Amino acid sequence: MSDEEKMSNEKQRQIKGHKDLEVWKKSMDFVESIYKETAKFPADELYGLTSQMRRAAVSIPSNIAEGAARNGKKEFVQFLYIALGSLSELETQIIIAGRLAYFHDIDSLLHECSMIKKLLNGLIISLTKKIIH
Repeated sequence: MSDEEKMSNEKQRQIKGHKDLEVWKKSMDFVESIYKETAKFPADELYGLTSQMRRAAVSIPSNIAEGAARNGKKEFVQFLYIALGSLSELETQIIIAGRLAYFHDIDSLLHECSMIKKLLNGLIISLTKKIIH
């Protein structure tokens, strides 16, 4: 067994559940950011863009958690792809809110999107390699 495989196995043993995953932690922080930023939106957006953005944001860590609780890696990967879809949806909504001038600076939110996307893709790749091997 190579050193890389040993480190990977050790890391897997240390991860006890979804709450140990960096991507879940970052996406939970992102939910908070979205809630705080959408609280500043006009009141007439409460049932529109505000609600959609909040649902999409909550969907990301929720799907990570649900997937992690499933029996197999294939199912986990499926839920990670759903989380990735919600993240892409939210990214689009952030851009829309920026175009409507609801945000003055969307760069930090888009940066958070990018970071979470990289973490999700990395986890998907890691799990997919283990399914194939």
